[in-house]
Amino acid sequence: MEENEKLEEELVKVKQVGTSSVDVQMQRAEMEPTADQALWVVIRKATDAISYNHYESFIDMVMCPERSDREHRQFERERLSRESVGAMSARRSLPFPDVEAYRLLKAATEVFLITKCGVRIERSQLPFLPREFHRYDESSRLNRNVDYDEVAELWKDLIDRPDAAVNGHVTIPYLALIRRRLKEYGLVHYPPQTTEEDRLAEVCQGLLLEKLTRPCFLELIWSYWHEEAMLVQTMNAISLRFQNIKVSDRDPLARFDIDPLRGASSLLWGYIQDEQHRLTVPRRAYEYDHQYGLTLQGKAVPMLRSADSRSKFLEAFHSLLYQCVLFYAQDDDTTVIADGFPVLNALKEVHLLLAEGAQNQYGDLPSTARQEMLMQQWLLARFEMREFLGGRIMVPYPENWMDRVDAMKQLQSWTDVTAIYFRDLGVYGEQILLSIRFGAWTLTNDPARAANWARYWRPEIQAYIHRYRAVTGVDLSTEITDVQQAAARYTQPSVHLLNRLAAQGRNGASRVPARATASLNRSRPTQLRNP
Repeated sequence: MEENEKLEEELVKVKQVGTSSVDVQMQRAEMEPTADQALWVVIRKATDAISYNHYESFIDMVMCPERSDREHRQFERERLSRESVGAMSARRSLPFPDVEAYRLLKAATEVFLITKCGVRIERSQLPFLPREFHRYDESSRLNRNVDYDEVAELWKDLIDRPDAAVNGHVTIPYLALIRRRLKEYGLVHYPPQTTEEDRLAEVCQGLLLEKLTRPCFLELIWSYWHEEAMLVQTMNAISLRFQNIKVSDRDPLARFDIDPLRGASSLLWGYIQDEQHRLTVPRRAYEYDHQYGLTLQGKAVPMLRSADSRSKFLEAFHSLLYQCVLFYAQDDDTTVIADGFPVLNALKEVHLLLAEGAQNQYGDLPSTARQEMLMQQWLLARFEMREFLGGRIMVPYPENWMDRVDAMKQLQSWTDVTAIYFRDLGVYGEQILLSIRFGAWTLTNDPARAANWARYWRPEIQAYIHRYRAVTGVDLSTEITDVQQAAARYTQPSVHLLNRLAAQGRNGASRVPARATASLNRSRPTQLRNP
């Protein structure tokens, strides 16, 4: 009897369990950690360090002596003192009167980039502080809980590899690979010190150690998209009007008047007087073509006769973005293990094309273009410019110069696409290309690394695809079903911008000829070659 009662009780329990509901949830498996994940974290931190908002904070502290004590302490802690800016300013003297404010701005901008751009590669620590590490952000990207120490350990694994050693120094594997191909050359410490050994090394052939152990994470594509945003064109229009040069019968800047009692007047005076020391549109156009095969459209751009063009880059890069879209569709299905090989092959192709363009002006021209455009942004962000140009205050622009550019585009009836989208293309495009350029993709055949790369950079990749469609009208995420779609995807973005501006003019919204980045330098003096 007792056994029967126990069996009945067990039977009741089984029935109760069988009738209850059970929640089943499938989640994506954790990503297998790879050492280059730390490199991607460093790239994001490095590009954020030279962003406009950080630059604006630094320049305001340099140019405005009324900064608070708290800002002053931070200023000194980062070793970006007035003394260093003053020393640079003395070396960058200009032979014009009343240009002291502009000279200080130019010197401070150069100091900012020199200090913030280079990423010092060391075994002992990551090139950023623990307080700058955003744990939840990185954990969501890496699909596991990570902290600063774990990323630091991955960083150590990356640069402690045998293929990352450079004569007792360490660097990332890609640069170490290049160093081994030039092993017949010694290493030169730059800048040279006062010792006899370094003085001798200065006159000998060798590789610059500073370039190997402190690379600058900066891409020229940032400047390209900001140029397409009409940043340079806006400053050019203001500069012409400041000099009393009329550019059209109905000049929307006819009442542009800046009194000499405010700082913007002397800053613009110095900016215009220093025009011959800035990069010209053709110089930048030739380098856009050399590094990425990207072209500009406009009267200021001559018919390019490039000696070396990356004509296959646009096709390879857009194909990579499309492969990422296919990968995300597979990866979101938790019943499927997404294949990373198509992404890996596309990464290798883009990596090789970027490496082929890293010659001659690579490094110097991009940093110079960045310096000049940062200065243009800061000048446009001054309250005098908003007072004249106006702007939509209620639009949440992430950077203070953007409403001035959008207001100028509205005054001049240029493209009606907001500067926010162009800025995002520059920022996200720079981060994506840096992770491809400085990843040693030719040394691996592991699809897990490519899968990790696609997952980590998914926010930037999907945002780039969206902004590209908003700017050019071309959706990079759709499947190509005919020749016309293929031609549109691989056509120069400047051509799409030109066509959209022409369509905008046909709708009665444009009064200027159909052009995307044309200069306003009609019958200008020789001094004004640069827009």
